[in-house]
Amino acid sequence: MRLILGSFREAKNALGETNTFFRMTKMVRFEDLQVFVAAADAGSFSAASRVLNVTPAVASTAMKRLEQALEVRLFIRSTRSLRLTDEGERYLVHARLALRALEDGRMTVARRKGDLTGTLKLSVPSDFGRNVLLPWLDEFQSTFPKLTVQLRVSDRVADLYRQPVDVAIRYGTLEDSALVSQPLAPTNRRVLCAAPAYLARHGAPETLEGLRRHNCLRFTLGDGVHDRWSFQGPKGLEVITVDGNRFCDDADVVRRWALAGQGIVYKSFLDLAGDLKAGRLVPLLPAYKGEPTPLQLVCAHRSLLSPAVGRLRDFLKARCEALLATMEALLAPPTAPRR
Repeated sequence: MRLILGSFREAKNALGETNTFFRMTKMVRFEDLQVFVAAADAGSFSAASRVLNVTPAVASTAMKRLEQALEVRLFIRSTRSLRLTDEGERYLVHARLALRALEDGRMTVARRKGDLTGTLKLSVPSDFGRNVLLPWLDEFQSTFPKLTVQLRVSDRVADLYRQPVDVAIRYGTLEDSALVSQPLAPTNRRVLCAAPAYLARHGAPETLEGLRRHNCLRFTLGDGVHDRWSFQGPKGLEVITVDGNRFCDDADVVRRWALAGQGIVYKSFLDLAGDLKAGRLVPLLPAYKGEPTPLQLVCAHRSLLSPAVGRLRDFLKARCEALLATMEALLAPPTAPRR
């Protein structure tokens, strides 16, 4: 499909225009939208042309053609930089949705043939992505070998409106109520644990207050340090401020420090289930239940819930439920030997 019949009245309204006489017969080329989105993501026409395997001249011509069709400037150009105008920022959201809708249509046709195709762009948190999700994705793609997965692994929260991401997997509750959320592990929670080597050197805390005498491994997000750890204990909700000689903005690094015996960690059960099962980490303070940290699949718009996203959601939900079914047994205190 080379041409897309655009609802330019809607596009104009999205760009702040109100001209009701705008002609509906104008066309926007599919490849022009591709160039626009690729240039916005890559930051230059030359980089966009490499991504799309076209010449810079073709990319530049496509961009001029799109701006002429919309009658607005989408980019501010200079010799060293390329940045979106305010109109370009607003139109980018609609351009992504248009391209996604066409891709979803192609995948729907492919699904009628019993397969999933296309590219699924997925943003995932560091520790969960590397140590839990990767083998699950191997299994998922072995079932759907024609589906390509583009993975972004980072603990920084992806901007689902501006970054080239279809869906994100996130811990915690959503701050943006406009996002569409699909639960994967609503009962997941944090667990407090340490490696046997650390406990052999320093002993295990016997009370929540005892954590103040231990080296606690902390995670940072943005400018904040997660050093206020919340628990449900015998007296209800209890919060303690911890300290330690290490903190990092990558949750996988924090986990690795814990495995190396460098301190006590307080992380998602899903991230640590394999380590707890293998005995590489030992749960602490069983009388205190860790704070909830639900896992969910998130996207910017319901139209992005494509057949591939739906299949992935169901697959991941089943895998998470299987892991969570082992949580109580893995966190239970050891049974005292009979005399």
